[in-house]
Amino acid sequence: MSVLASTRNTLARGLLQQSNSGRASVLLTVGGARLYSNGEKTLKERFAEIIPAKAEQIKQLRQEHGSTVIGEVVLNQAYGGMRGIKGLVWEGSVLDPDEGIRFRNRTIPDIQKELPKGAGGTEPLPEALFWLLLTGETPTESQVKALSADLASRSELPEHVSQLLDSLPKDLHPMAQFSIAVTALESESKFSKAYAQGVSKKDYWNYAFEDSMDLIGKLPVIASKIYRNVFKDGKLGSVDPNADFGKNLANLLGFKNDEFVELMRLYLTIHADHEGGNVSAHTTHLVGSALSSPYLSFSAGLNGLAGPLHGRANQEVLEWLFKLREEVKGDYSKETIEKYLWDTLNSGRVVPGYGHAVLRKTDPRYTAQREFALRHFPDYDLFKLVSTIYEVAPGVLTKHGKTKNPWPNVDSHSGVLLQYYGLTEASFYTVLFGVSRALGVLAQLIIDRAVGQPIERPKSFSTEKYAELVKSINAKK
Repeated sequence: MSVLASTRNTLARGLLQQSNSGRASVLLTVGGARLYSNGEKTLKERFAEIIPAKAEQIKQLRQEHGSTVIGEVVLNQAYGGMRGIKGLVWEGSVLDPDEGIRFRNRTIPDIQKELPKGAGGTEPLPEALFWLLLTGETPTESQVKALSADLASRSELPEHVSQLLDSLPKDLHPMAQFSIAVTALESESKFSKAYAQGVSKKDYWNYAFEDSMDLIGKLPVIASKIYRNVFKDGKLGSVDPNADFGKNLANLLGFKNDEFVELMRLYLTIHADHEGGNVSAHTTHLVGSALSSPYLSFSAGLNGLAGPLHGRANQEVLEWLFKLREEVKGDYSKETIEKYLWDTLNSGRVVPGYGHAVLRKTDPRYTAQREFALRHFPDYDLFKLVSTIYEVAPGVLTKHGKTKNPWPNVDSHSGVLLQYYGLTEASFYTVLFGVSRALGVLAQLIIDRAVGQPIERPKSFSTEKYAELVKSINAKK
C-alpha cells in the first residue's frame, strides 16, 4: 500500500470518528499532500445524509403513482432502437430536445458560473460536478479541494495493471486498452469482496462508492499511461497530490500549458453526463443492475462508448474535417463549403458531428467549446473551418430534409480544441471522453445501489409475436 493510500485510510478513520455535526477538523500532510476535512462534510458523509430521503421519495412516488401510464410505445420504437421510450431512471441529468442538457437542473452556463474553479482558472472542476451529480448540491471550494486530494490519493495502479498495459501491442486501439485495464482492476473491488462475504443490501452503496472513487482516481493514470505508451516514449510522470483532477490528467499526458489544463477541466465537465439512455450510460447501468462491480460495469460502458455511433464519433469528425481541408485547399468560403457538404450528402454519406438522437437545436456542449475557442484561439485555421461549417451546414441539412436536427453536436468541435494544443492523436480522443463519462455513470451507479434499483429486465418479442400482437390490438379497434 502506498503512503498516500495509507494516509487516505487513516483520514477516513478520522472522519468516521467525527461527531454527527461534522464540525471536527482533520489535517494530515504526507509527501506534500494535504488530505483534510475542515469541518465540512465529505462527499460520502453528505451522500449518506441525503440518500434516505431520496429513497423515501422514490417509495412514496411508486406507492402513489406506480400505476400511472407515463407514455406509450409504438411498434416502430421497438424496431428503431427504443428511441423515446420512457423506461429509465437517471438522477444526474436530463436532456431536453430544445434546451439541451441540464445537470441537476443546471445548464452548462449555470455550472460554469456556480461550480468551484481551479486555482487561477475560470472553468469548473470536474470533481465538483461529480459532487453535484451525486448529491444535487453545489460543493464549497474547500470540499472540492478535499475531494481532489482524496481522488489523487487513490491514483496508484496495482503492479499487475501497469504491467498489463505495458505488455499490450501499440496498435491495439486505445479504447480497447482502456477497457482491458479497467476490467483488470476488478482485483481491487471492495464491492465484490463485500458481496462475497454476505454484506447487507443496505450497505451496497458504501462499497460501490469506494470502488467508484478508487476507479475515478486511477483513470487519469490509466489514460495517460496508454497515451504515453502508444504515442510517446512510454515515460509517465507522477500524480501531484495537491492538484485537481483535470490538472493531473493534463500533466500526466505531458501537457503543462495552463490553457490546456483549463480545456481539460471544461472537457471533462461537459462530457461527464448526458442522461441515461445513451449507450455508455445505459450499458453501465444495465451491467451494474446485475450487481457487477463498478469496475466491470464501467468497462462494459467503455466498450459501448468505443463505437463509431457513440463516443468514437469525435474521431470520425476530425478525419472528415481533414479530408475537407485537403480538398478545398484553403478556400473556406461559404460557397465552397456548401458544395462539399452537398457532395458528401449526395454520395450517401452523413455530415459527421451534425444531428442528435434527442436534441433539436445546437448542442450547448458545442457552444461551450466554441466560446472557449473564441477566447483562446479565434484565428486558428481549423477553428475557422469549423465556424464556416457551422454557418452553412444547418441550411444545407434542412434543404436535404433527411435529418431531424440540422445543428452541430458536441463531437463536431472537441477534436479541434485538442488539435490546437498539440494532442493530435485522434484515436485517443474517445479515451478522454471515457475518463469524463465515468463521473456521470458512476454517480448514478452509486445512487442505484443506495436506493435498491433492481436488475433491469425488459420484455422482448419475436417479429412473429409482434405481428400477432399488433393484429390483435388492431382487431379490437
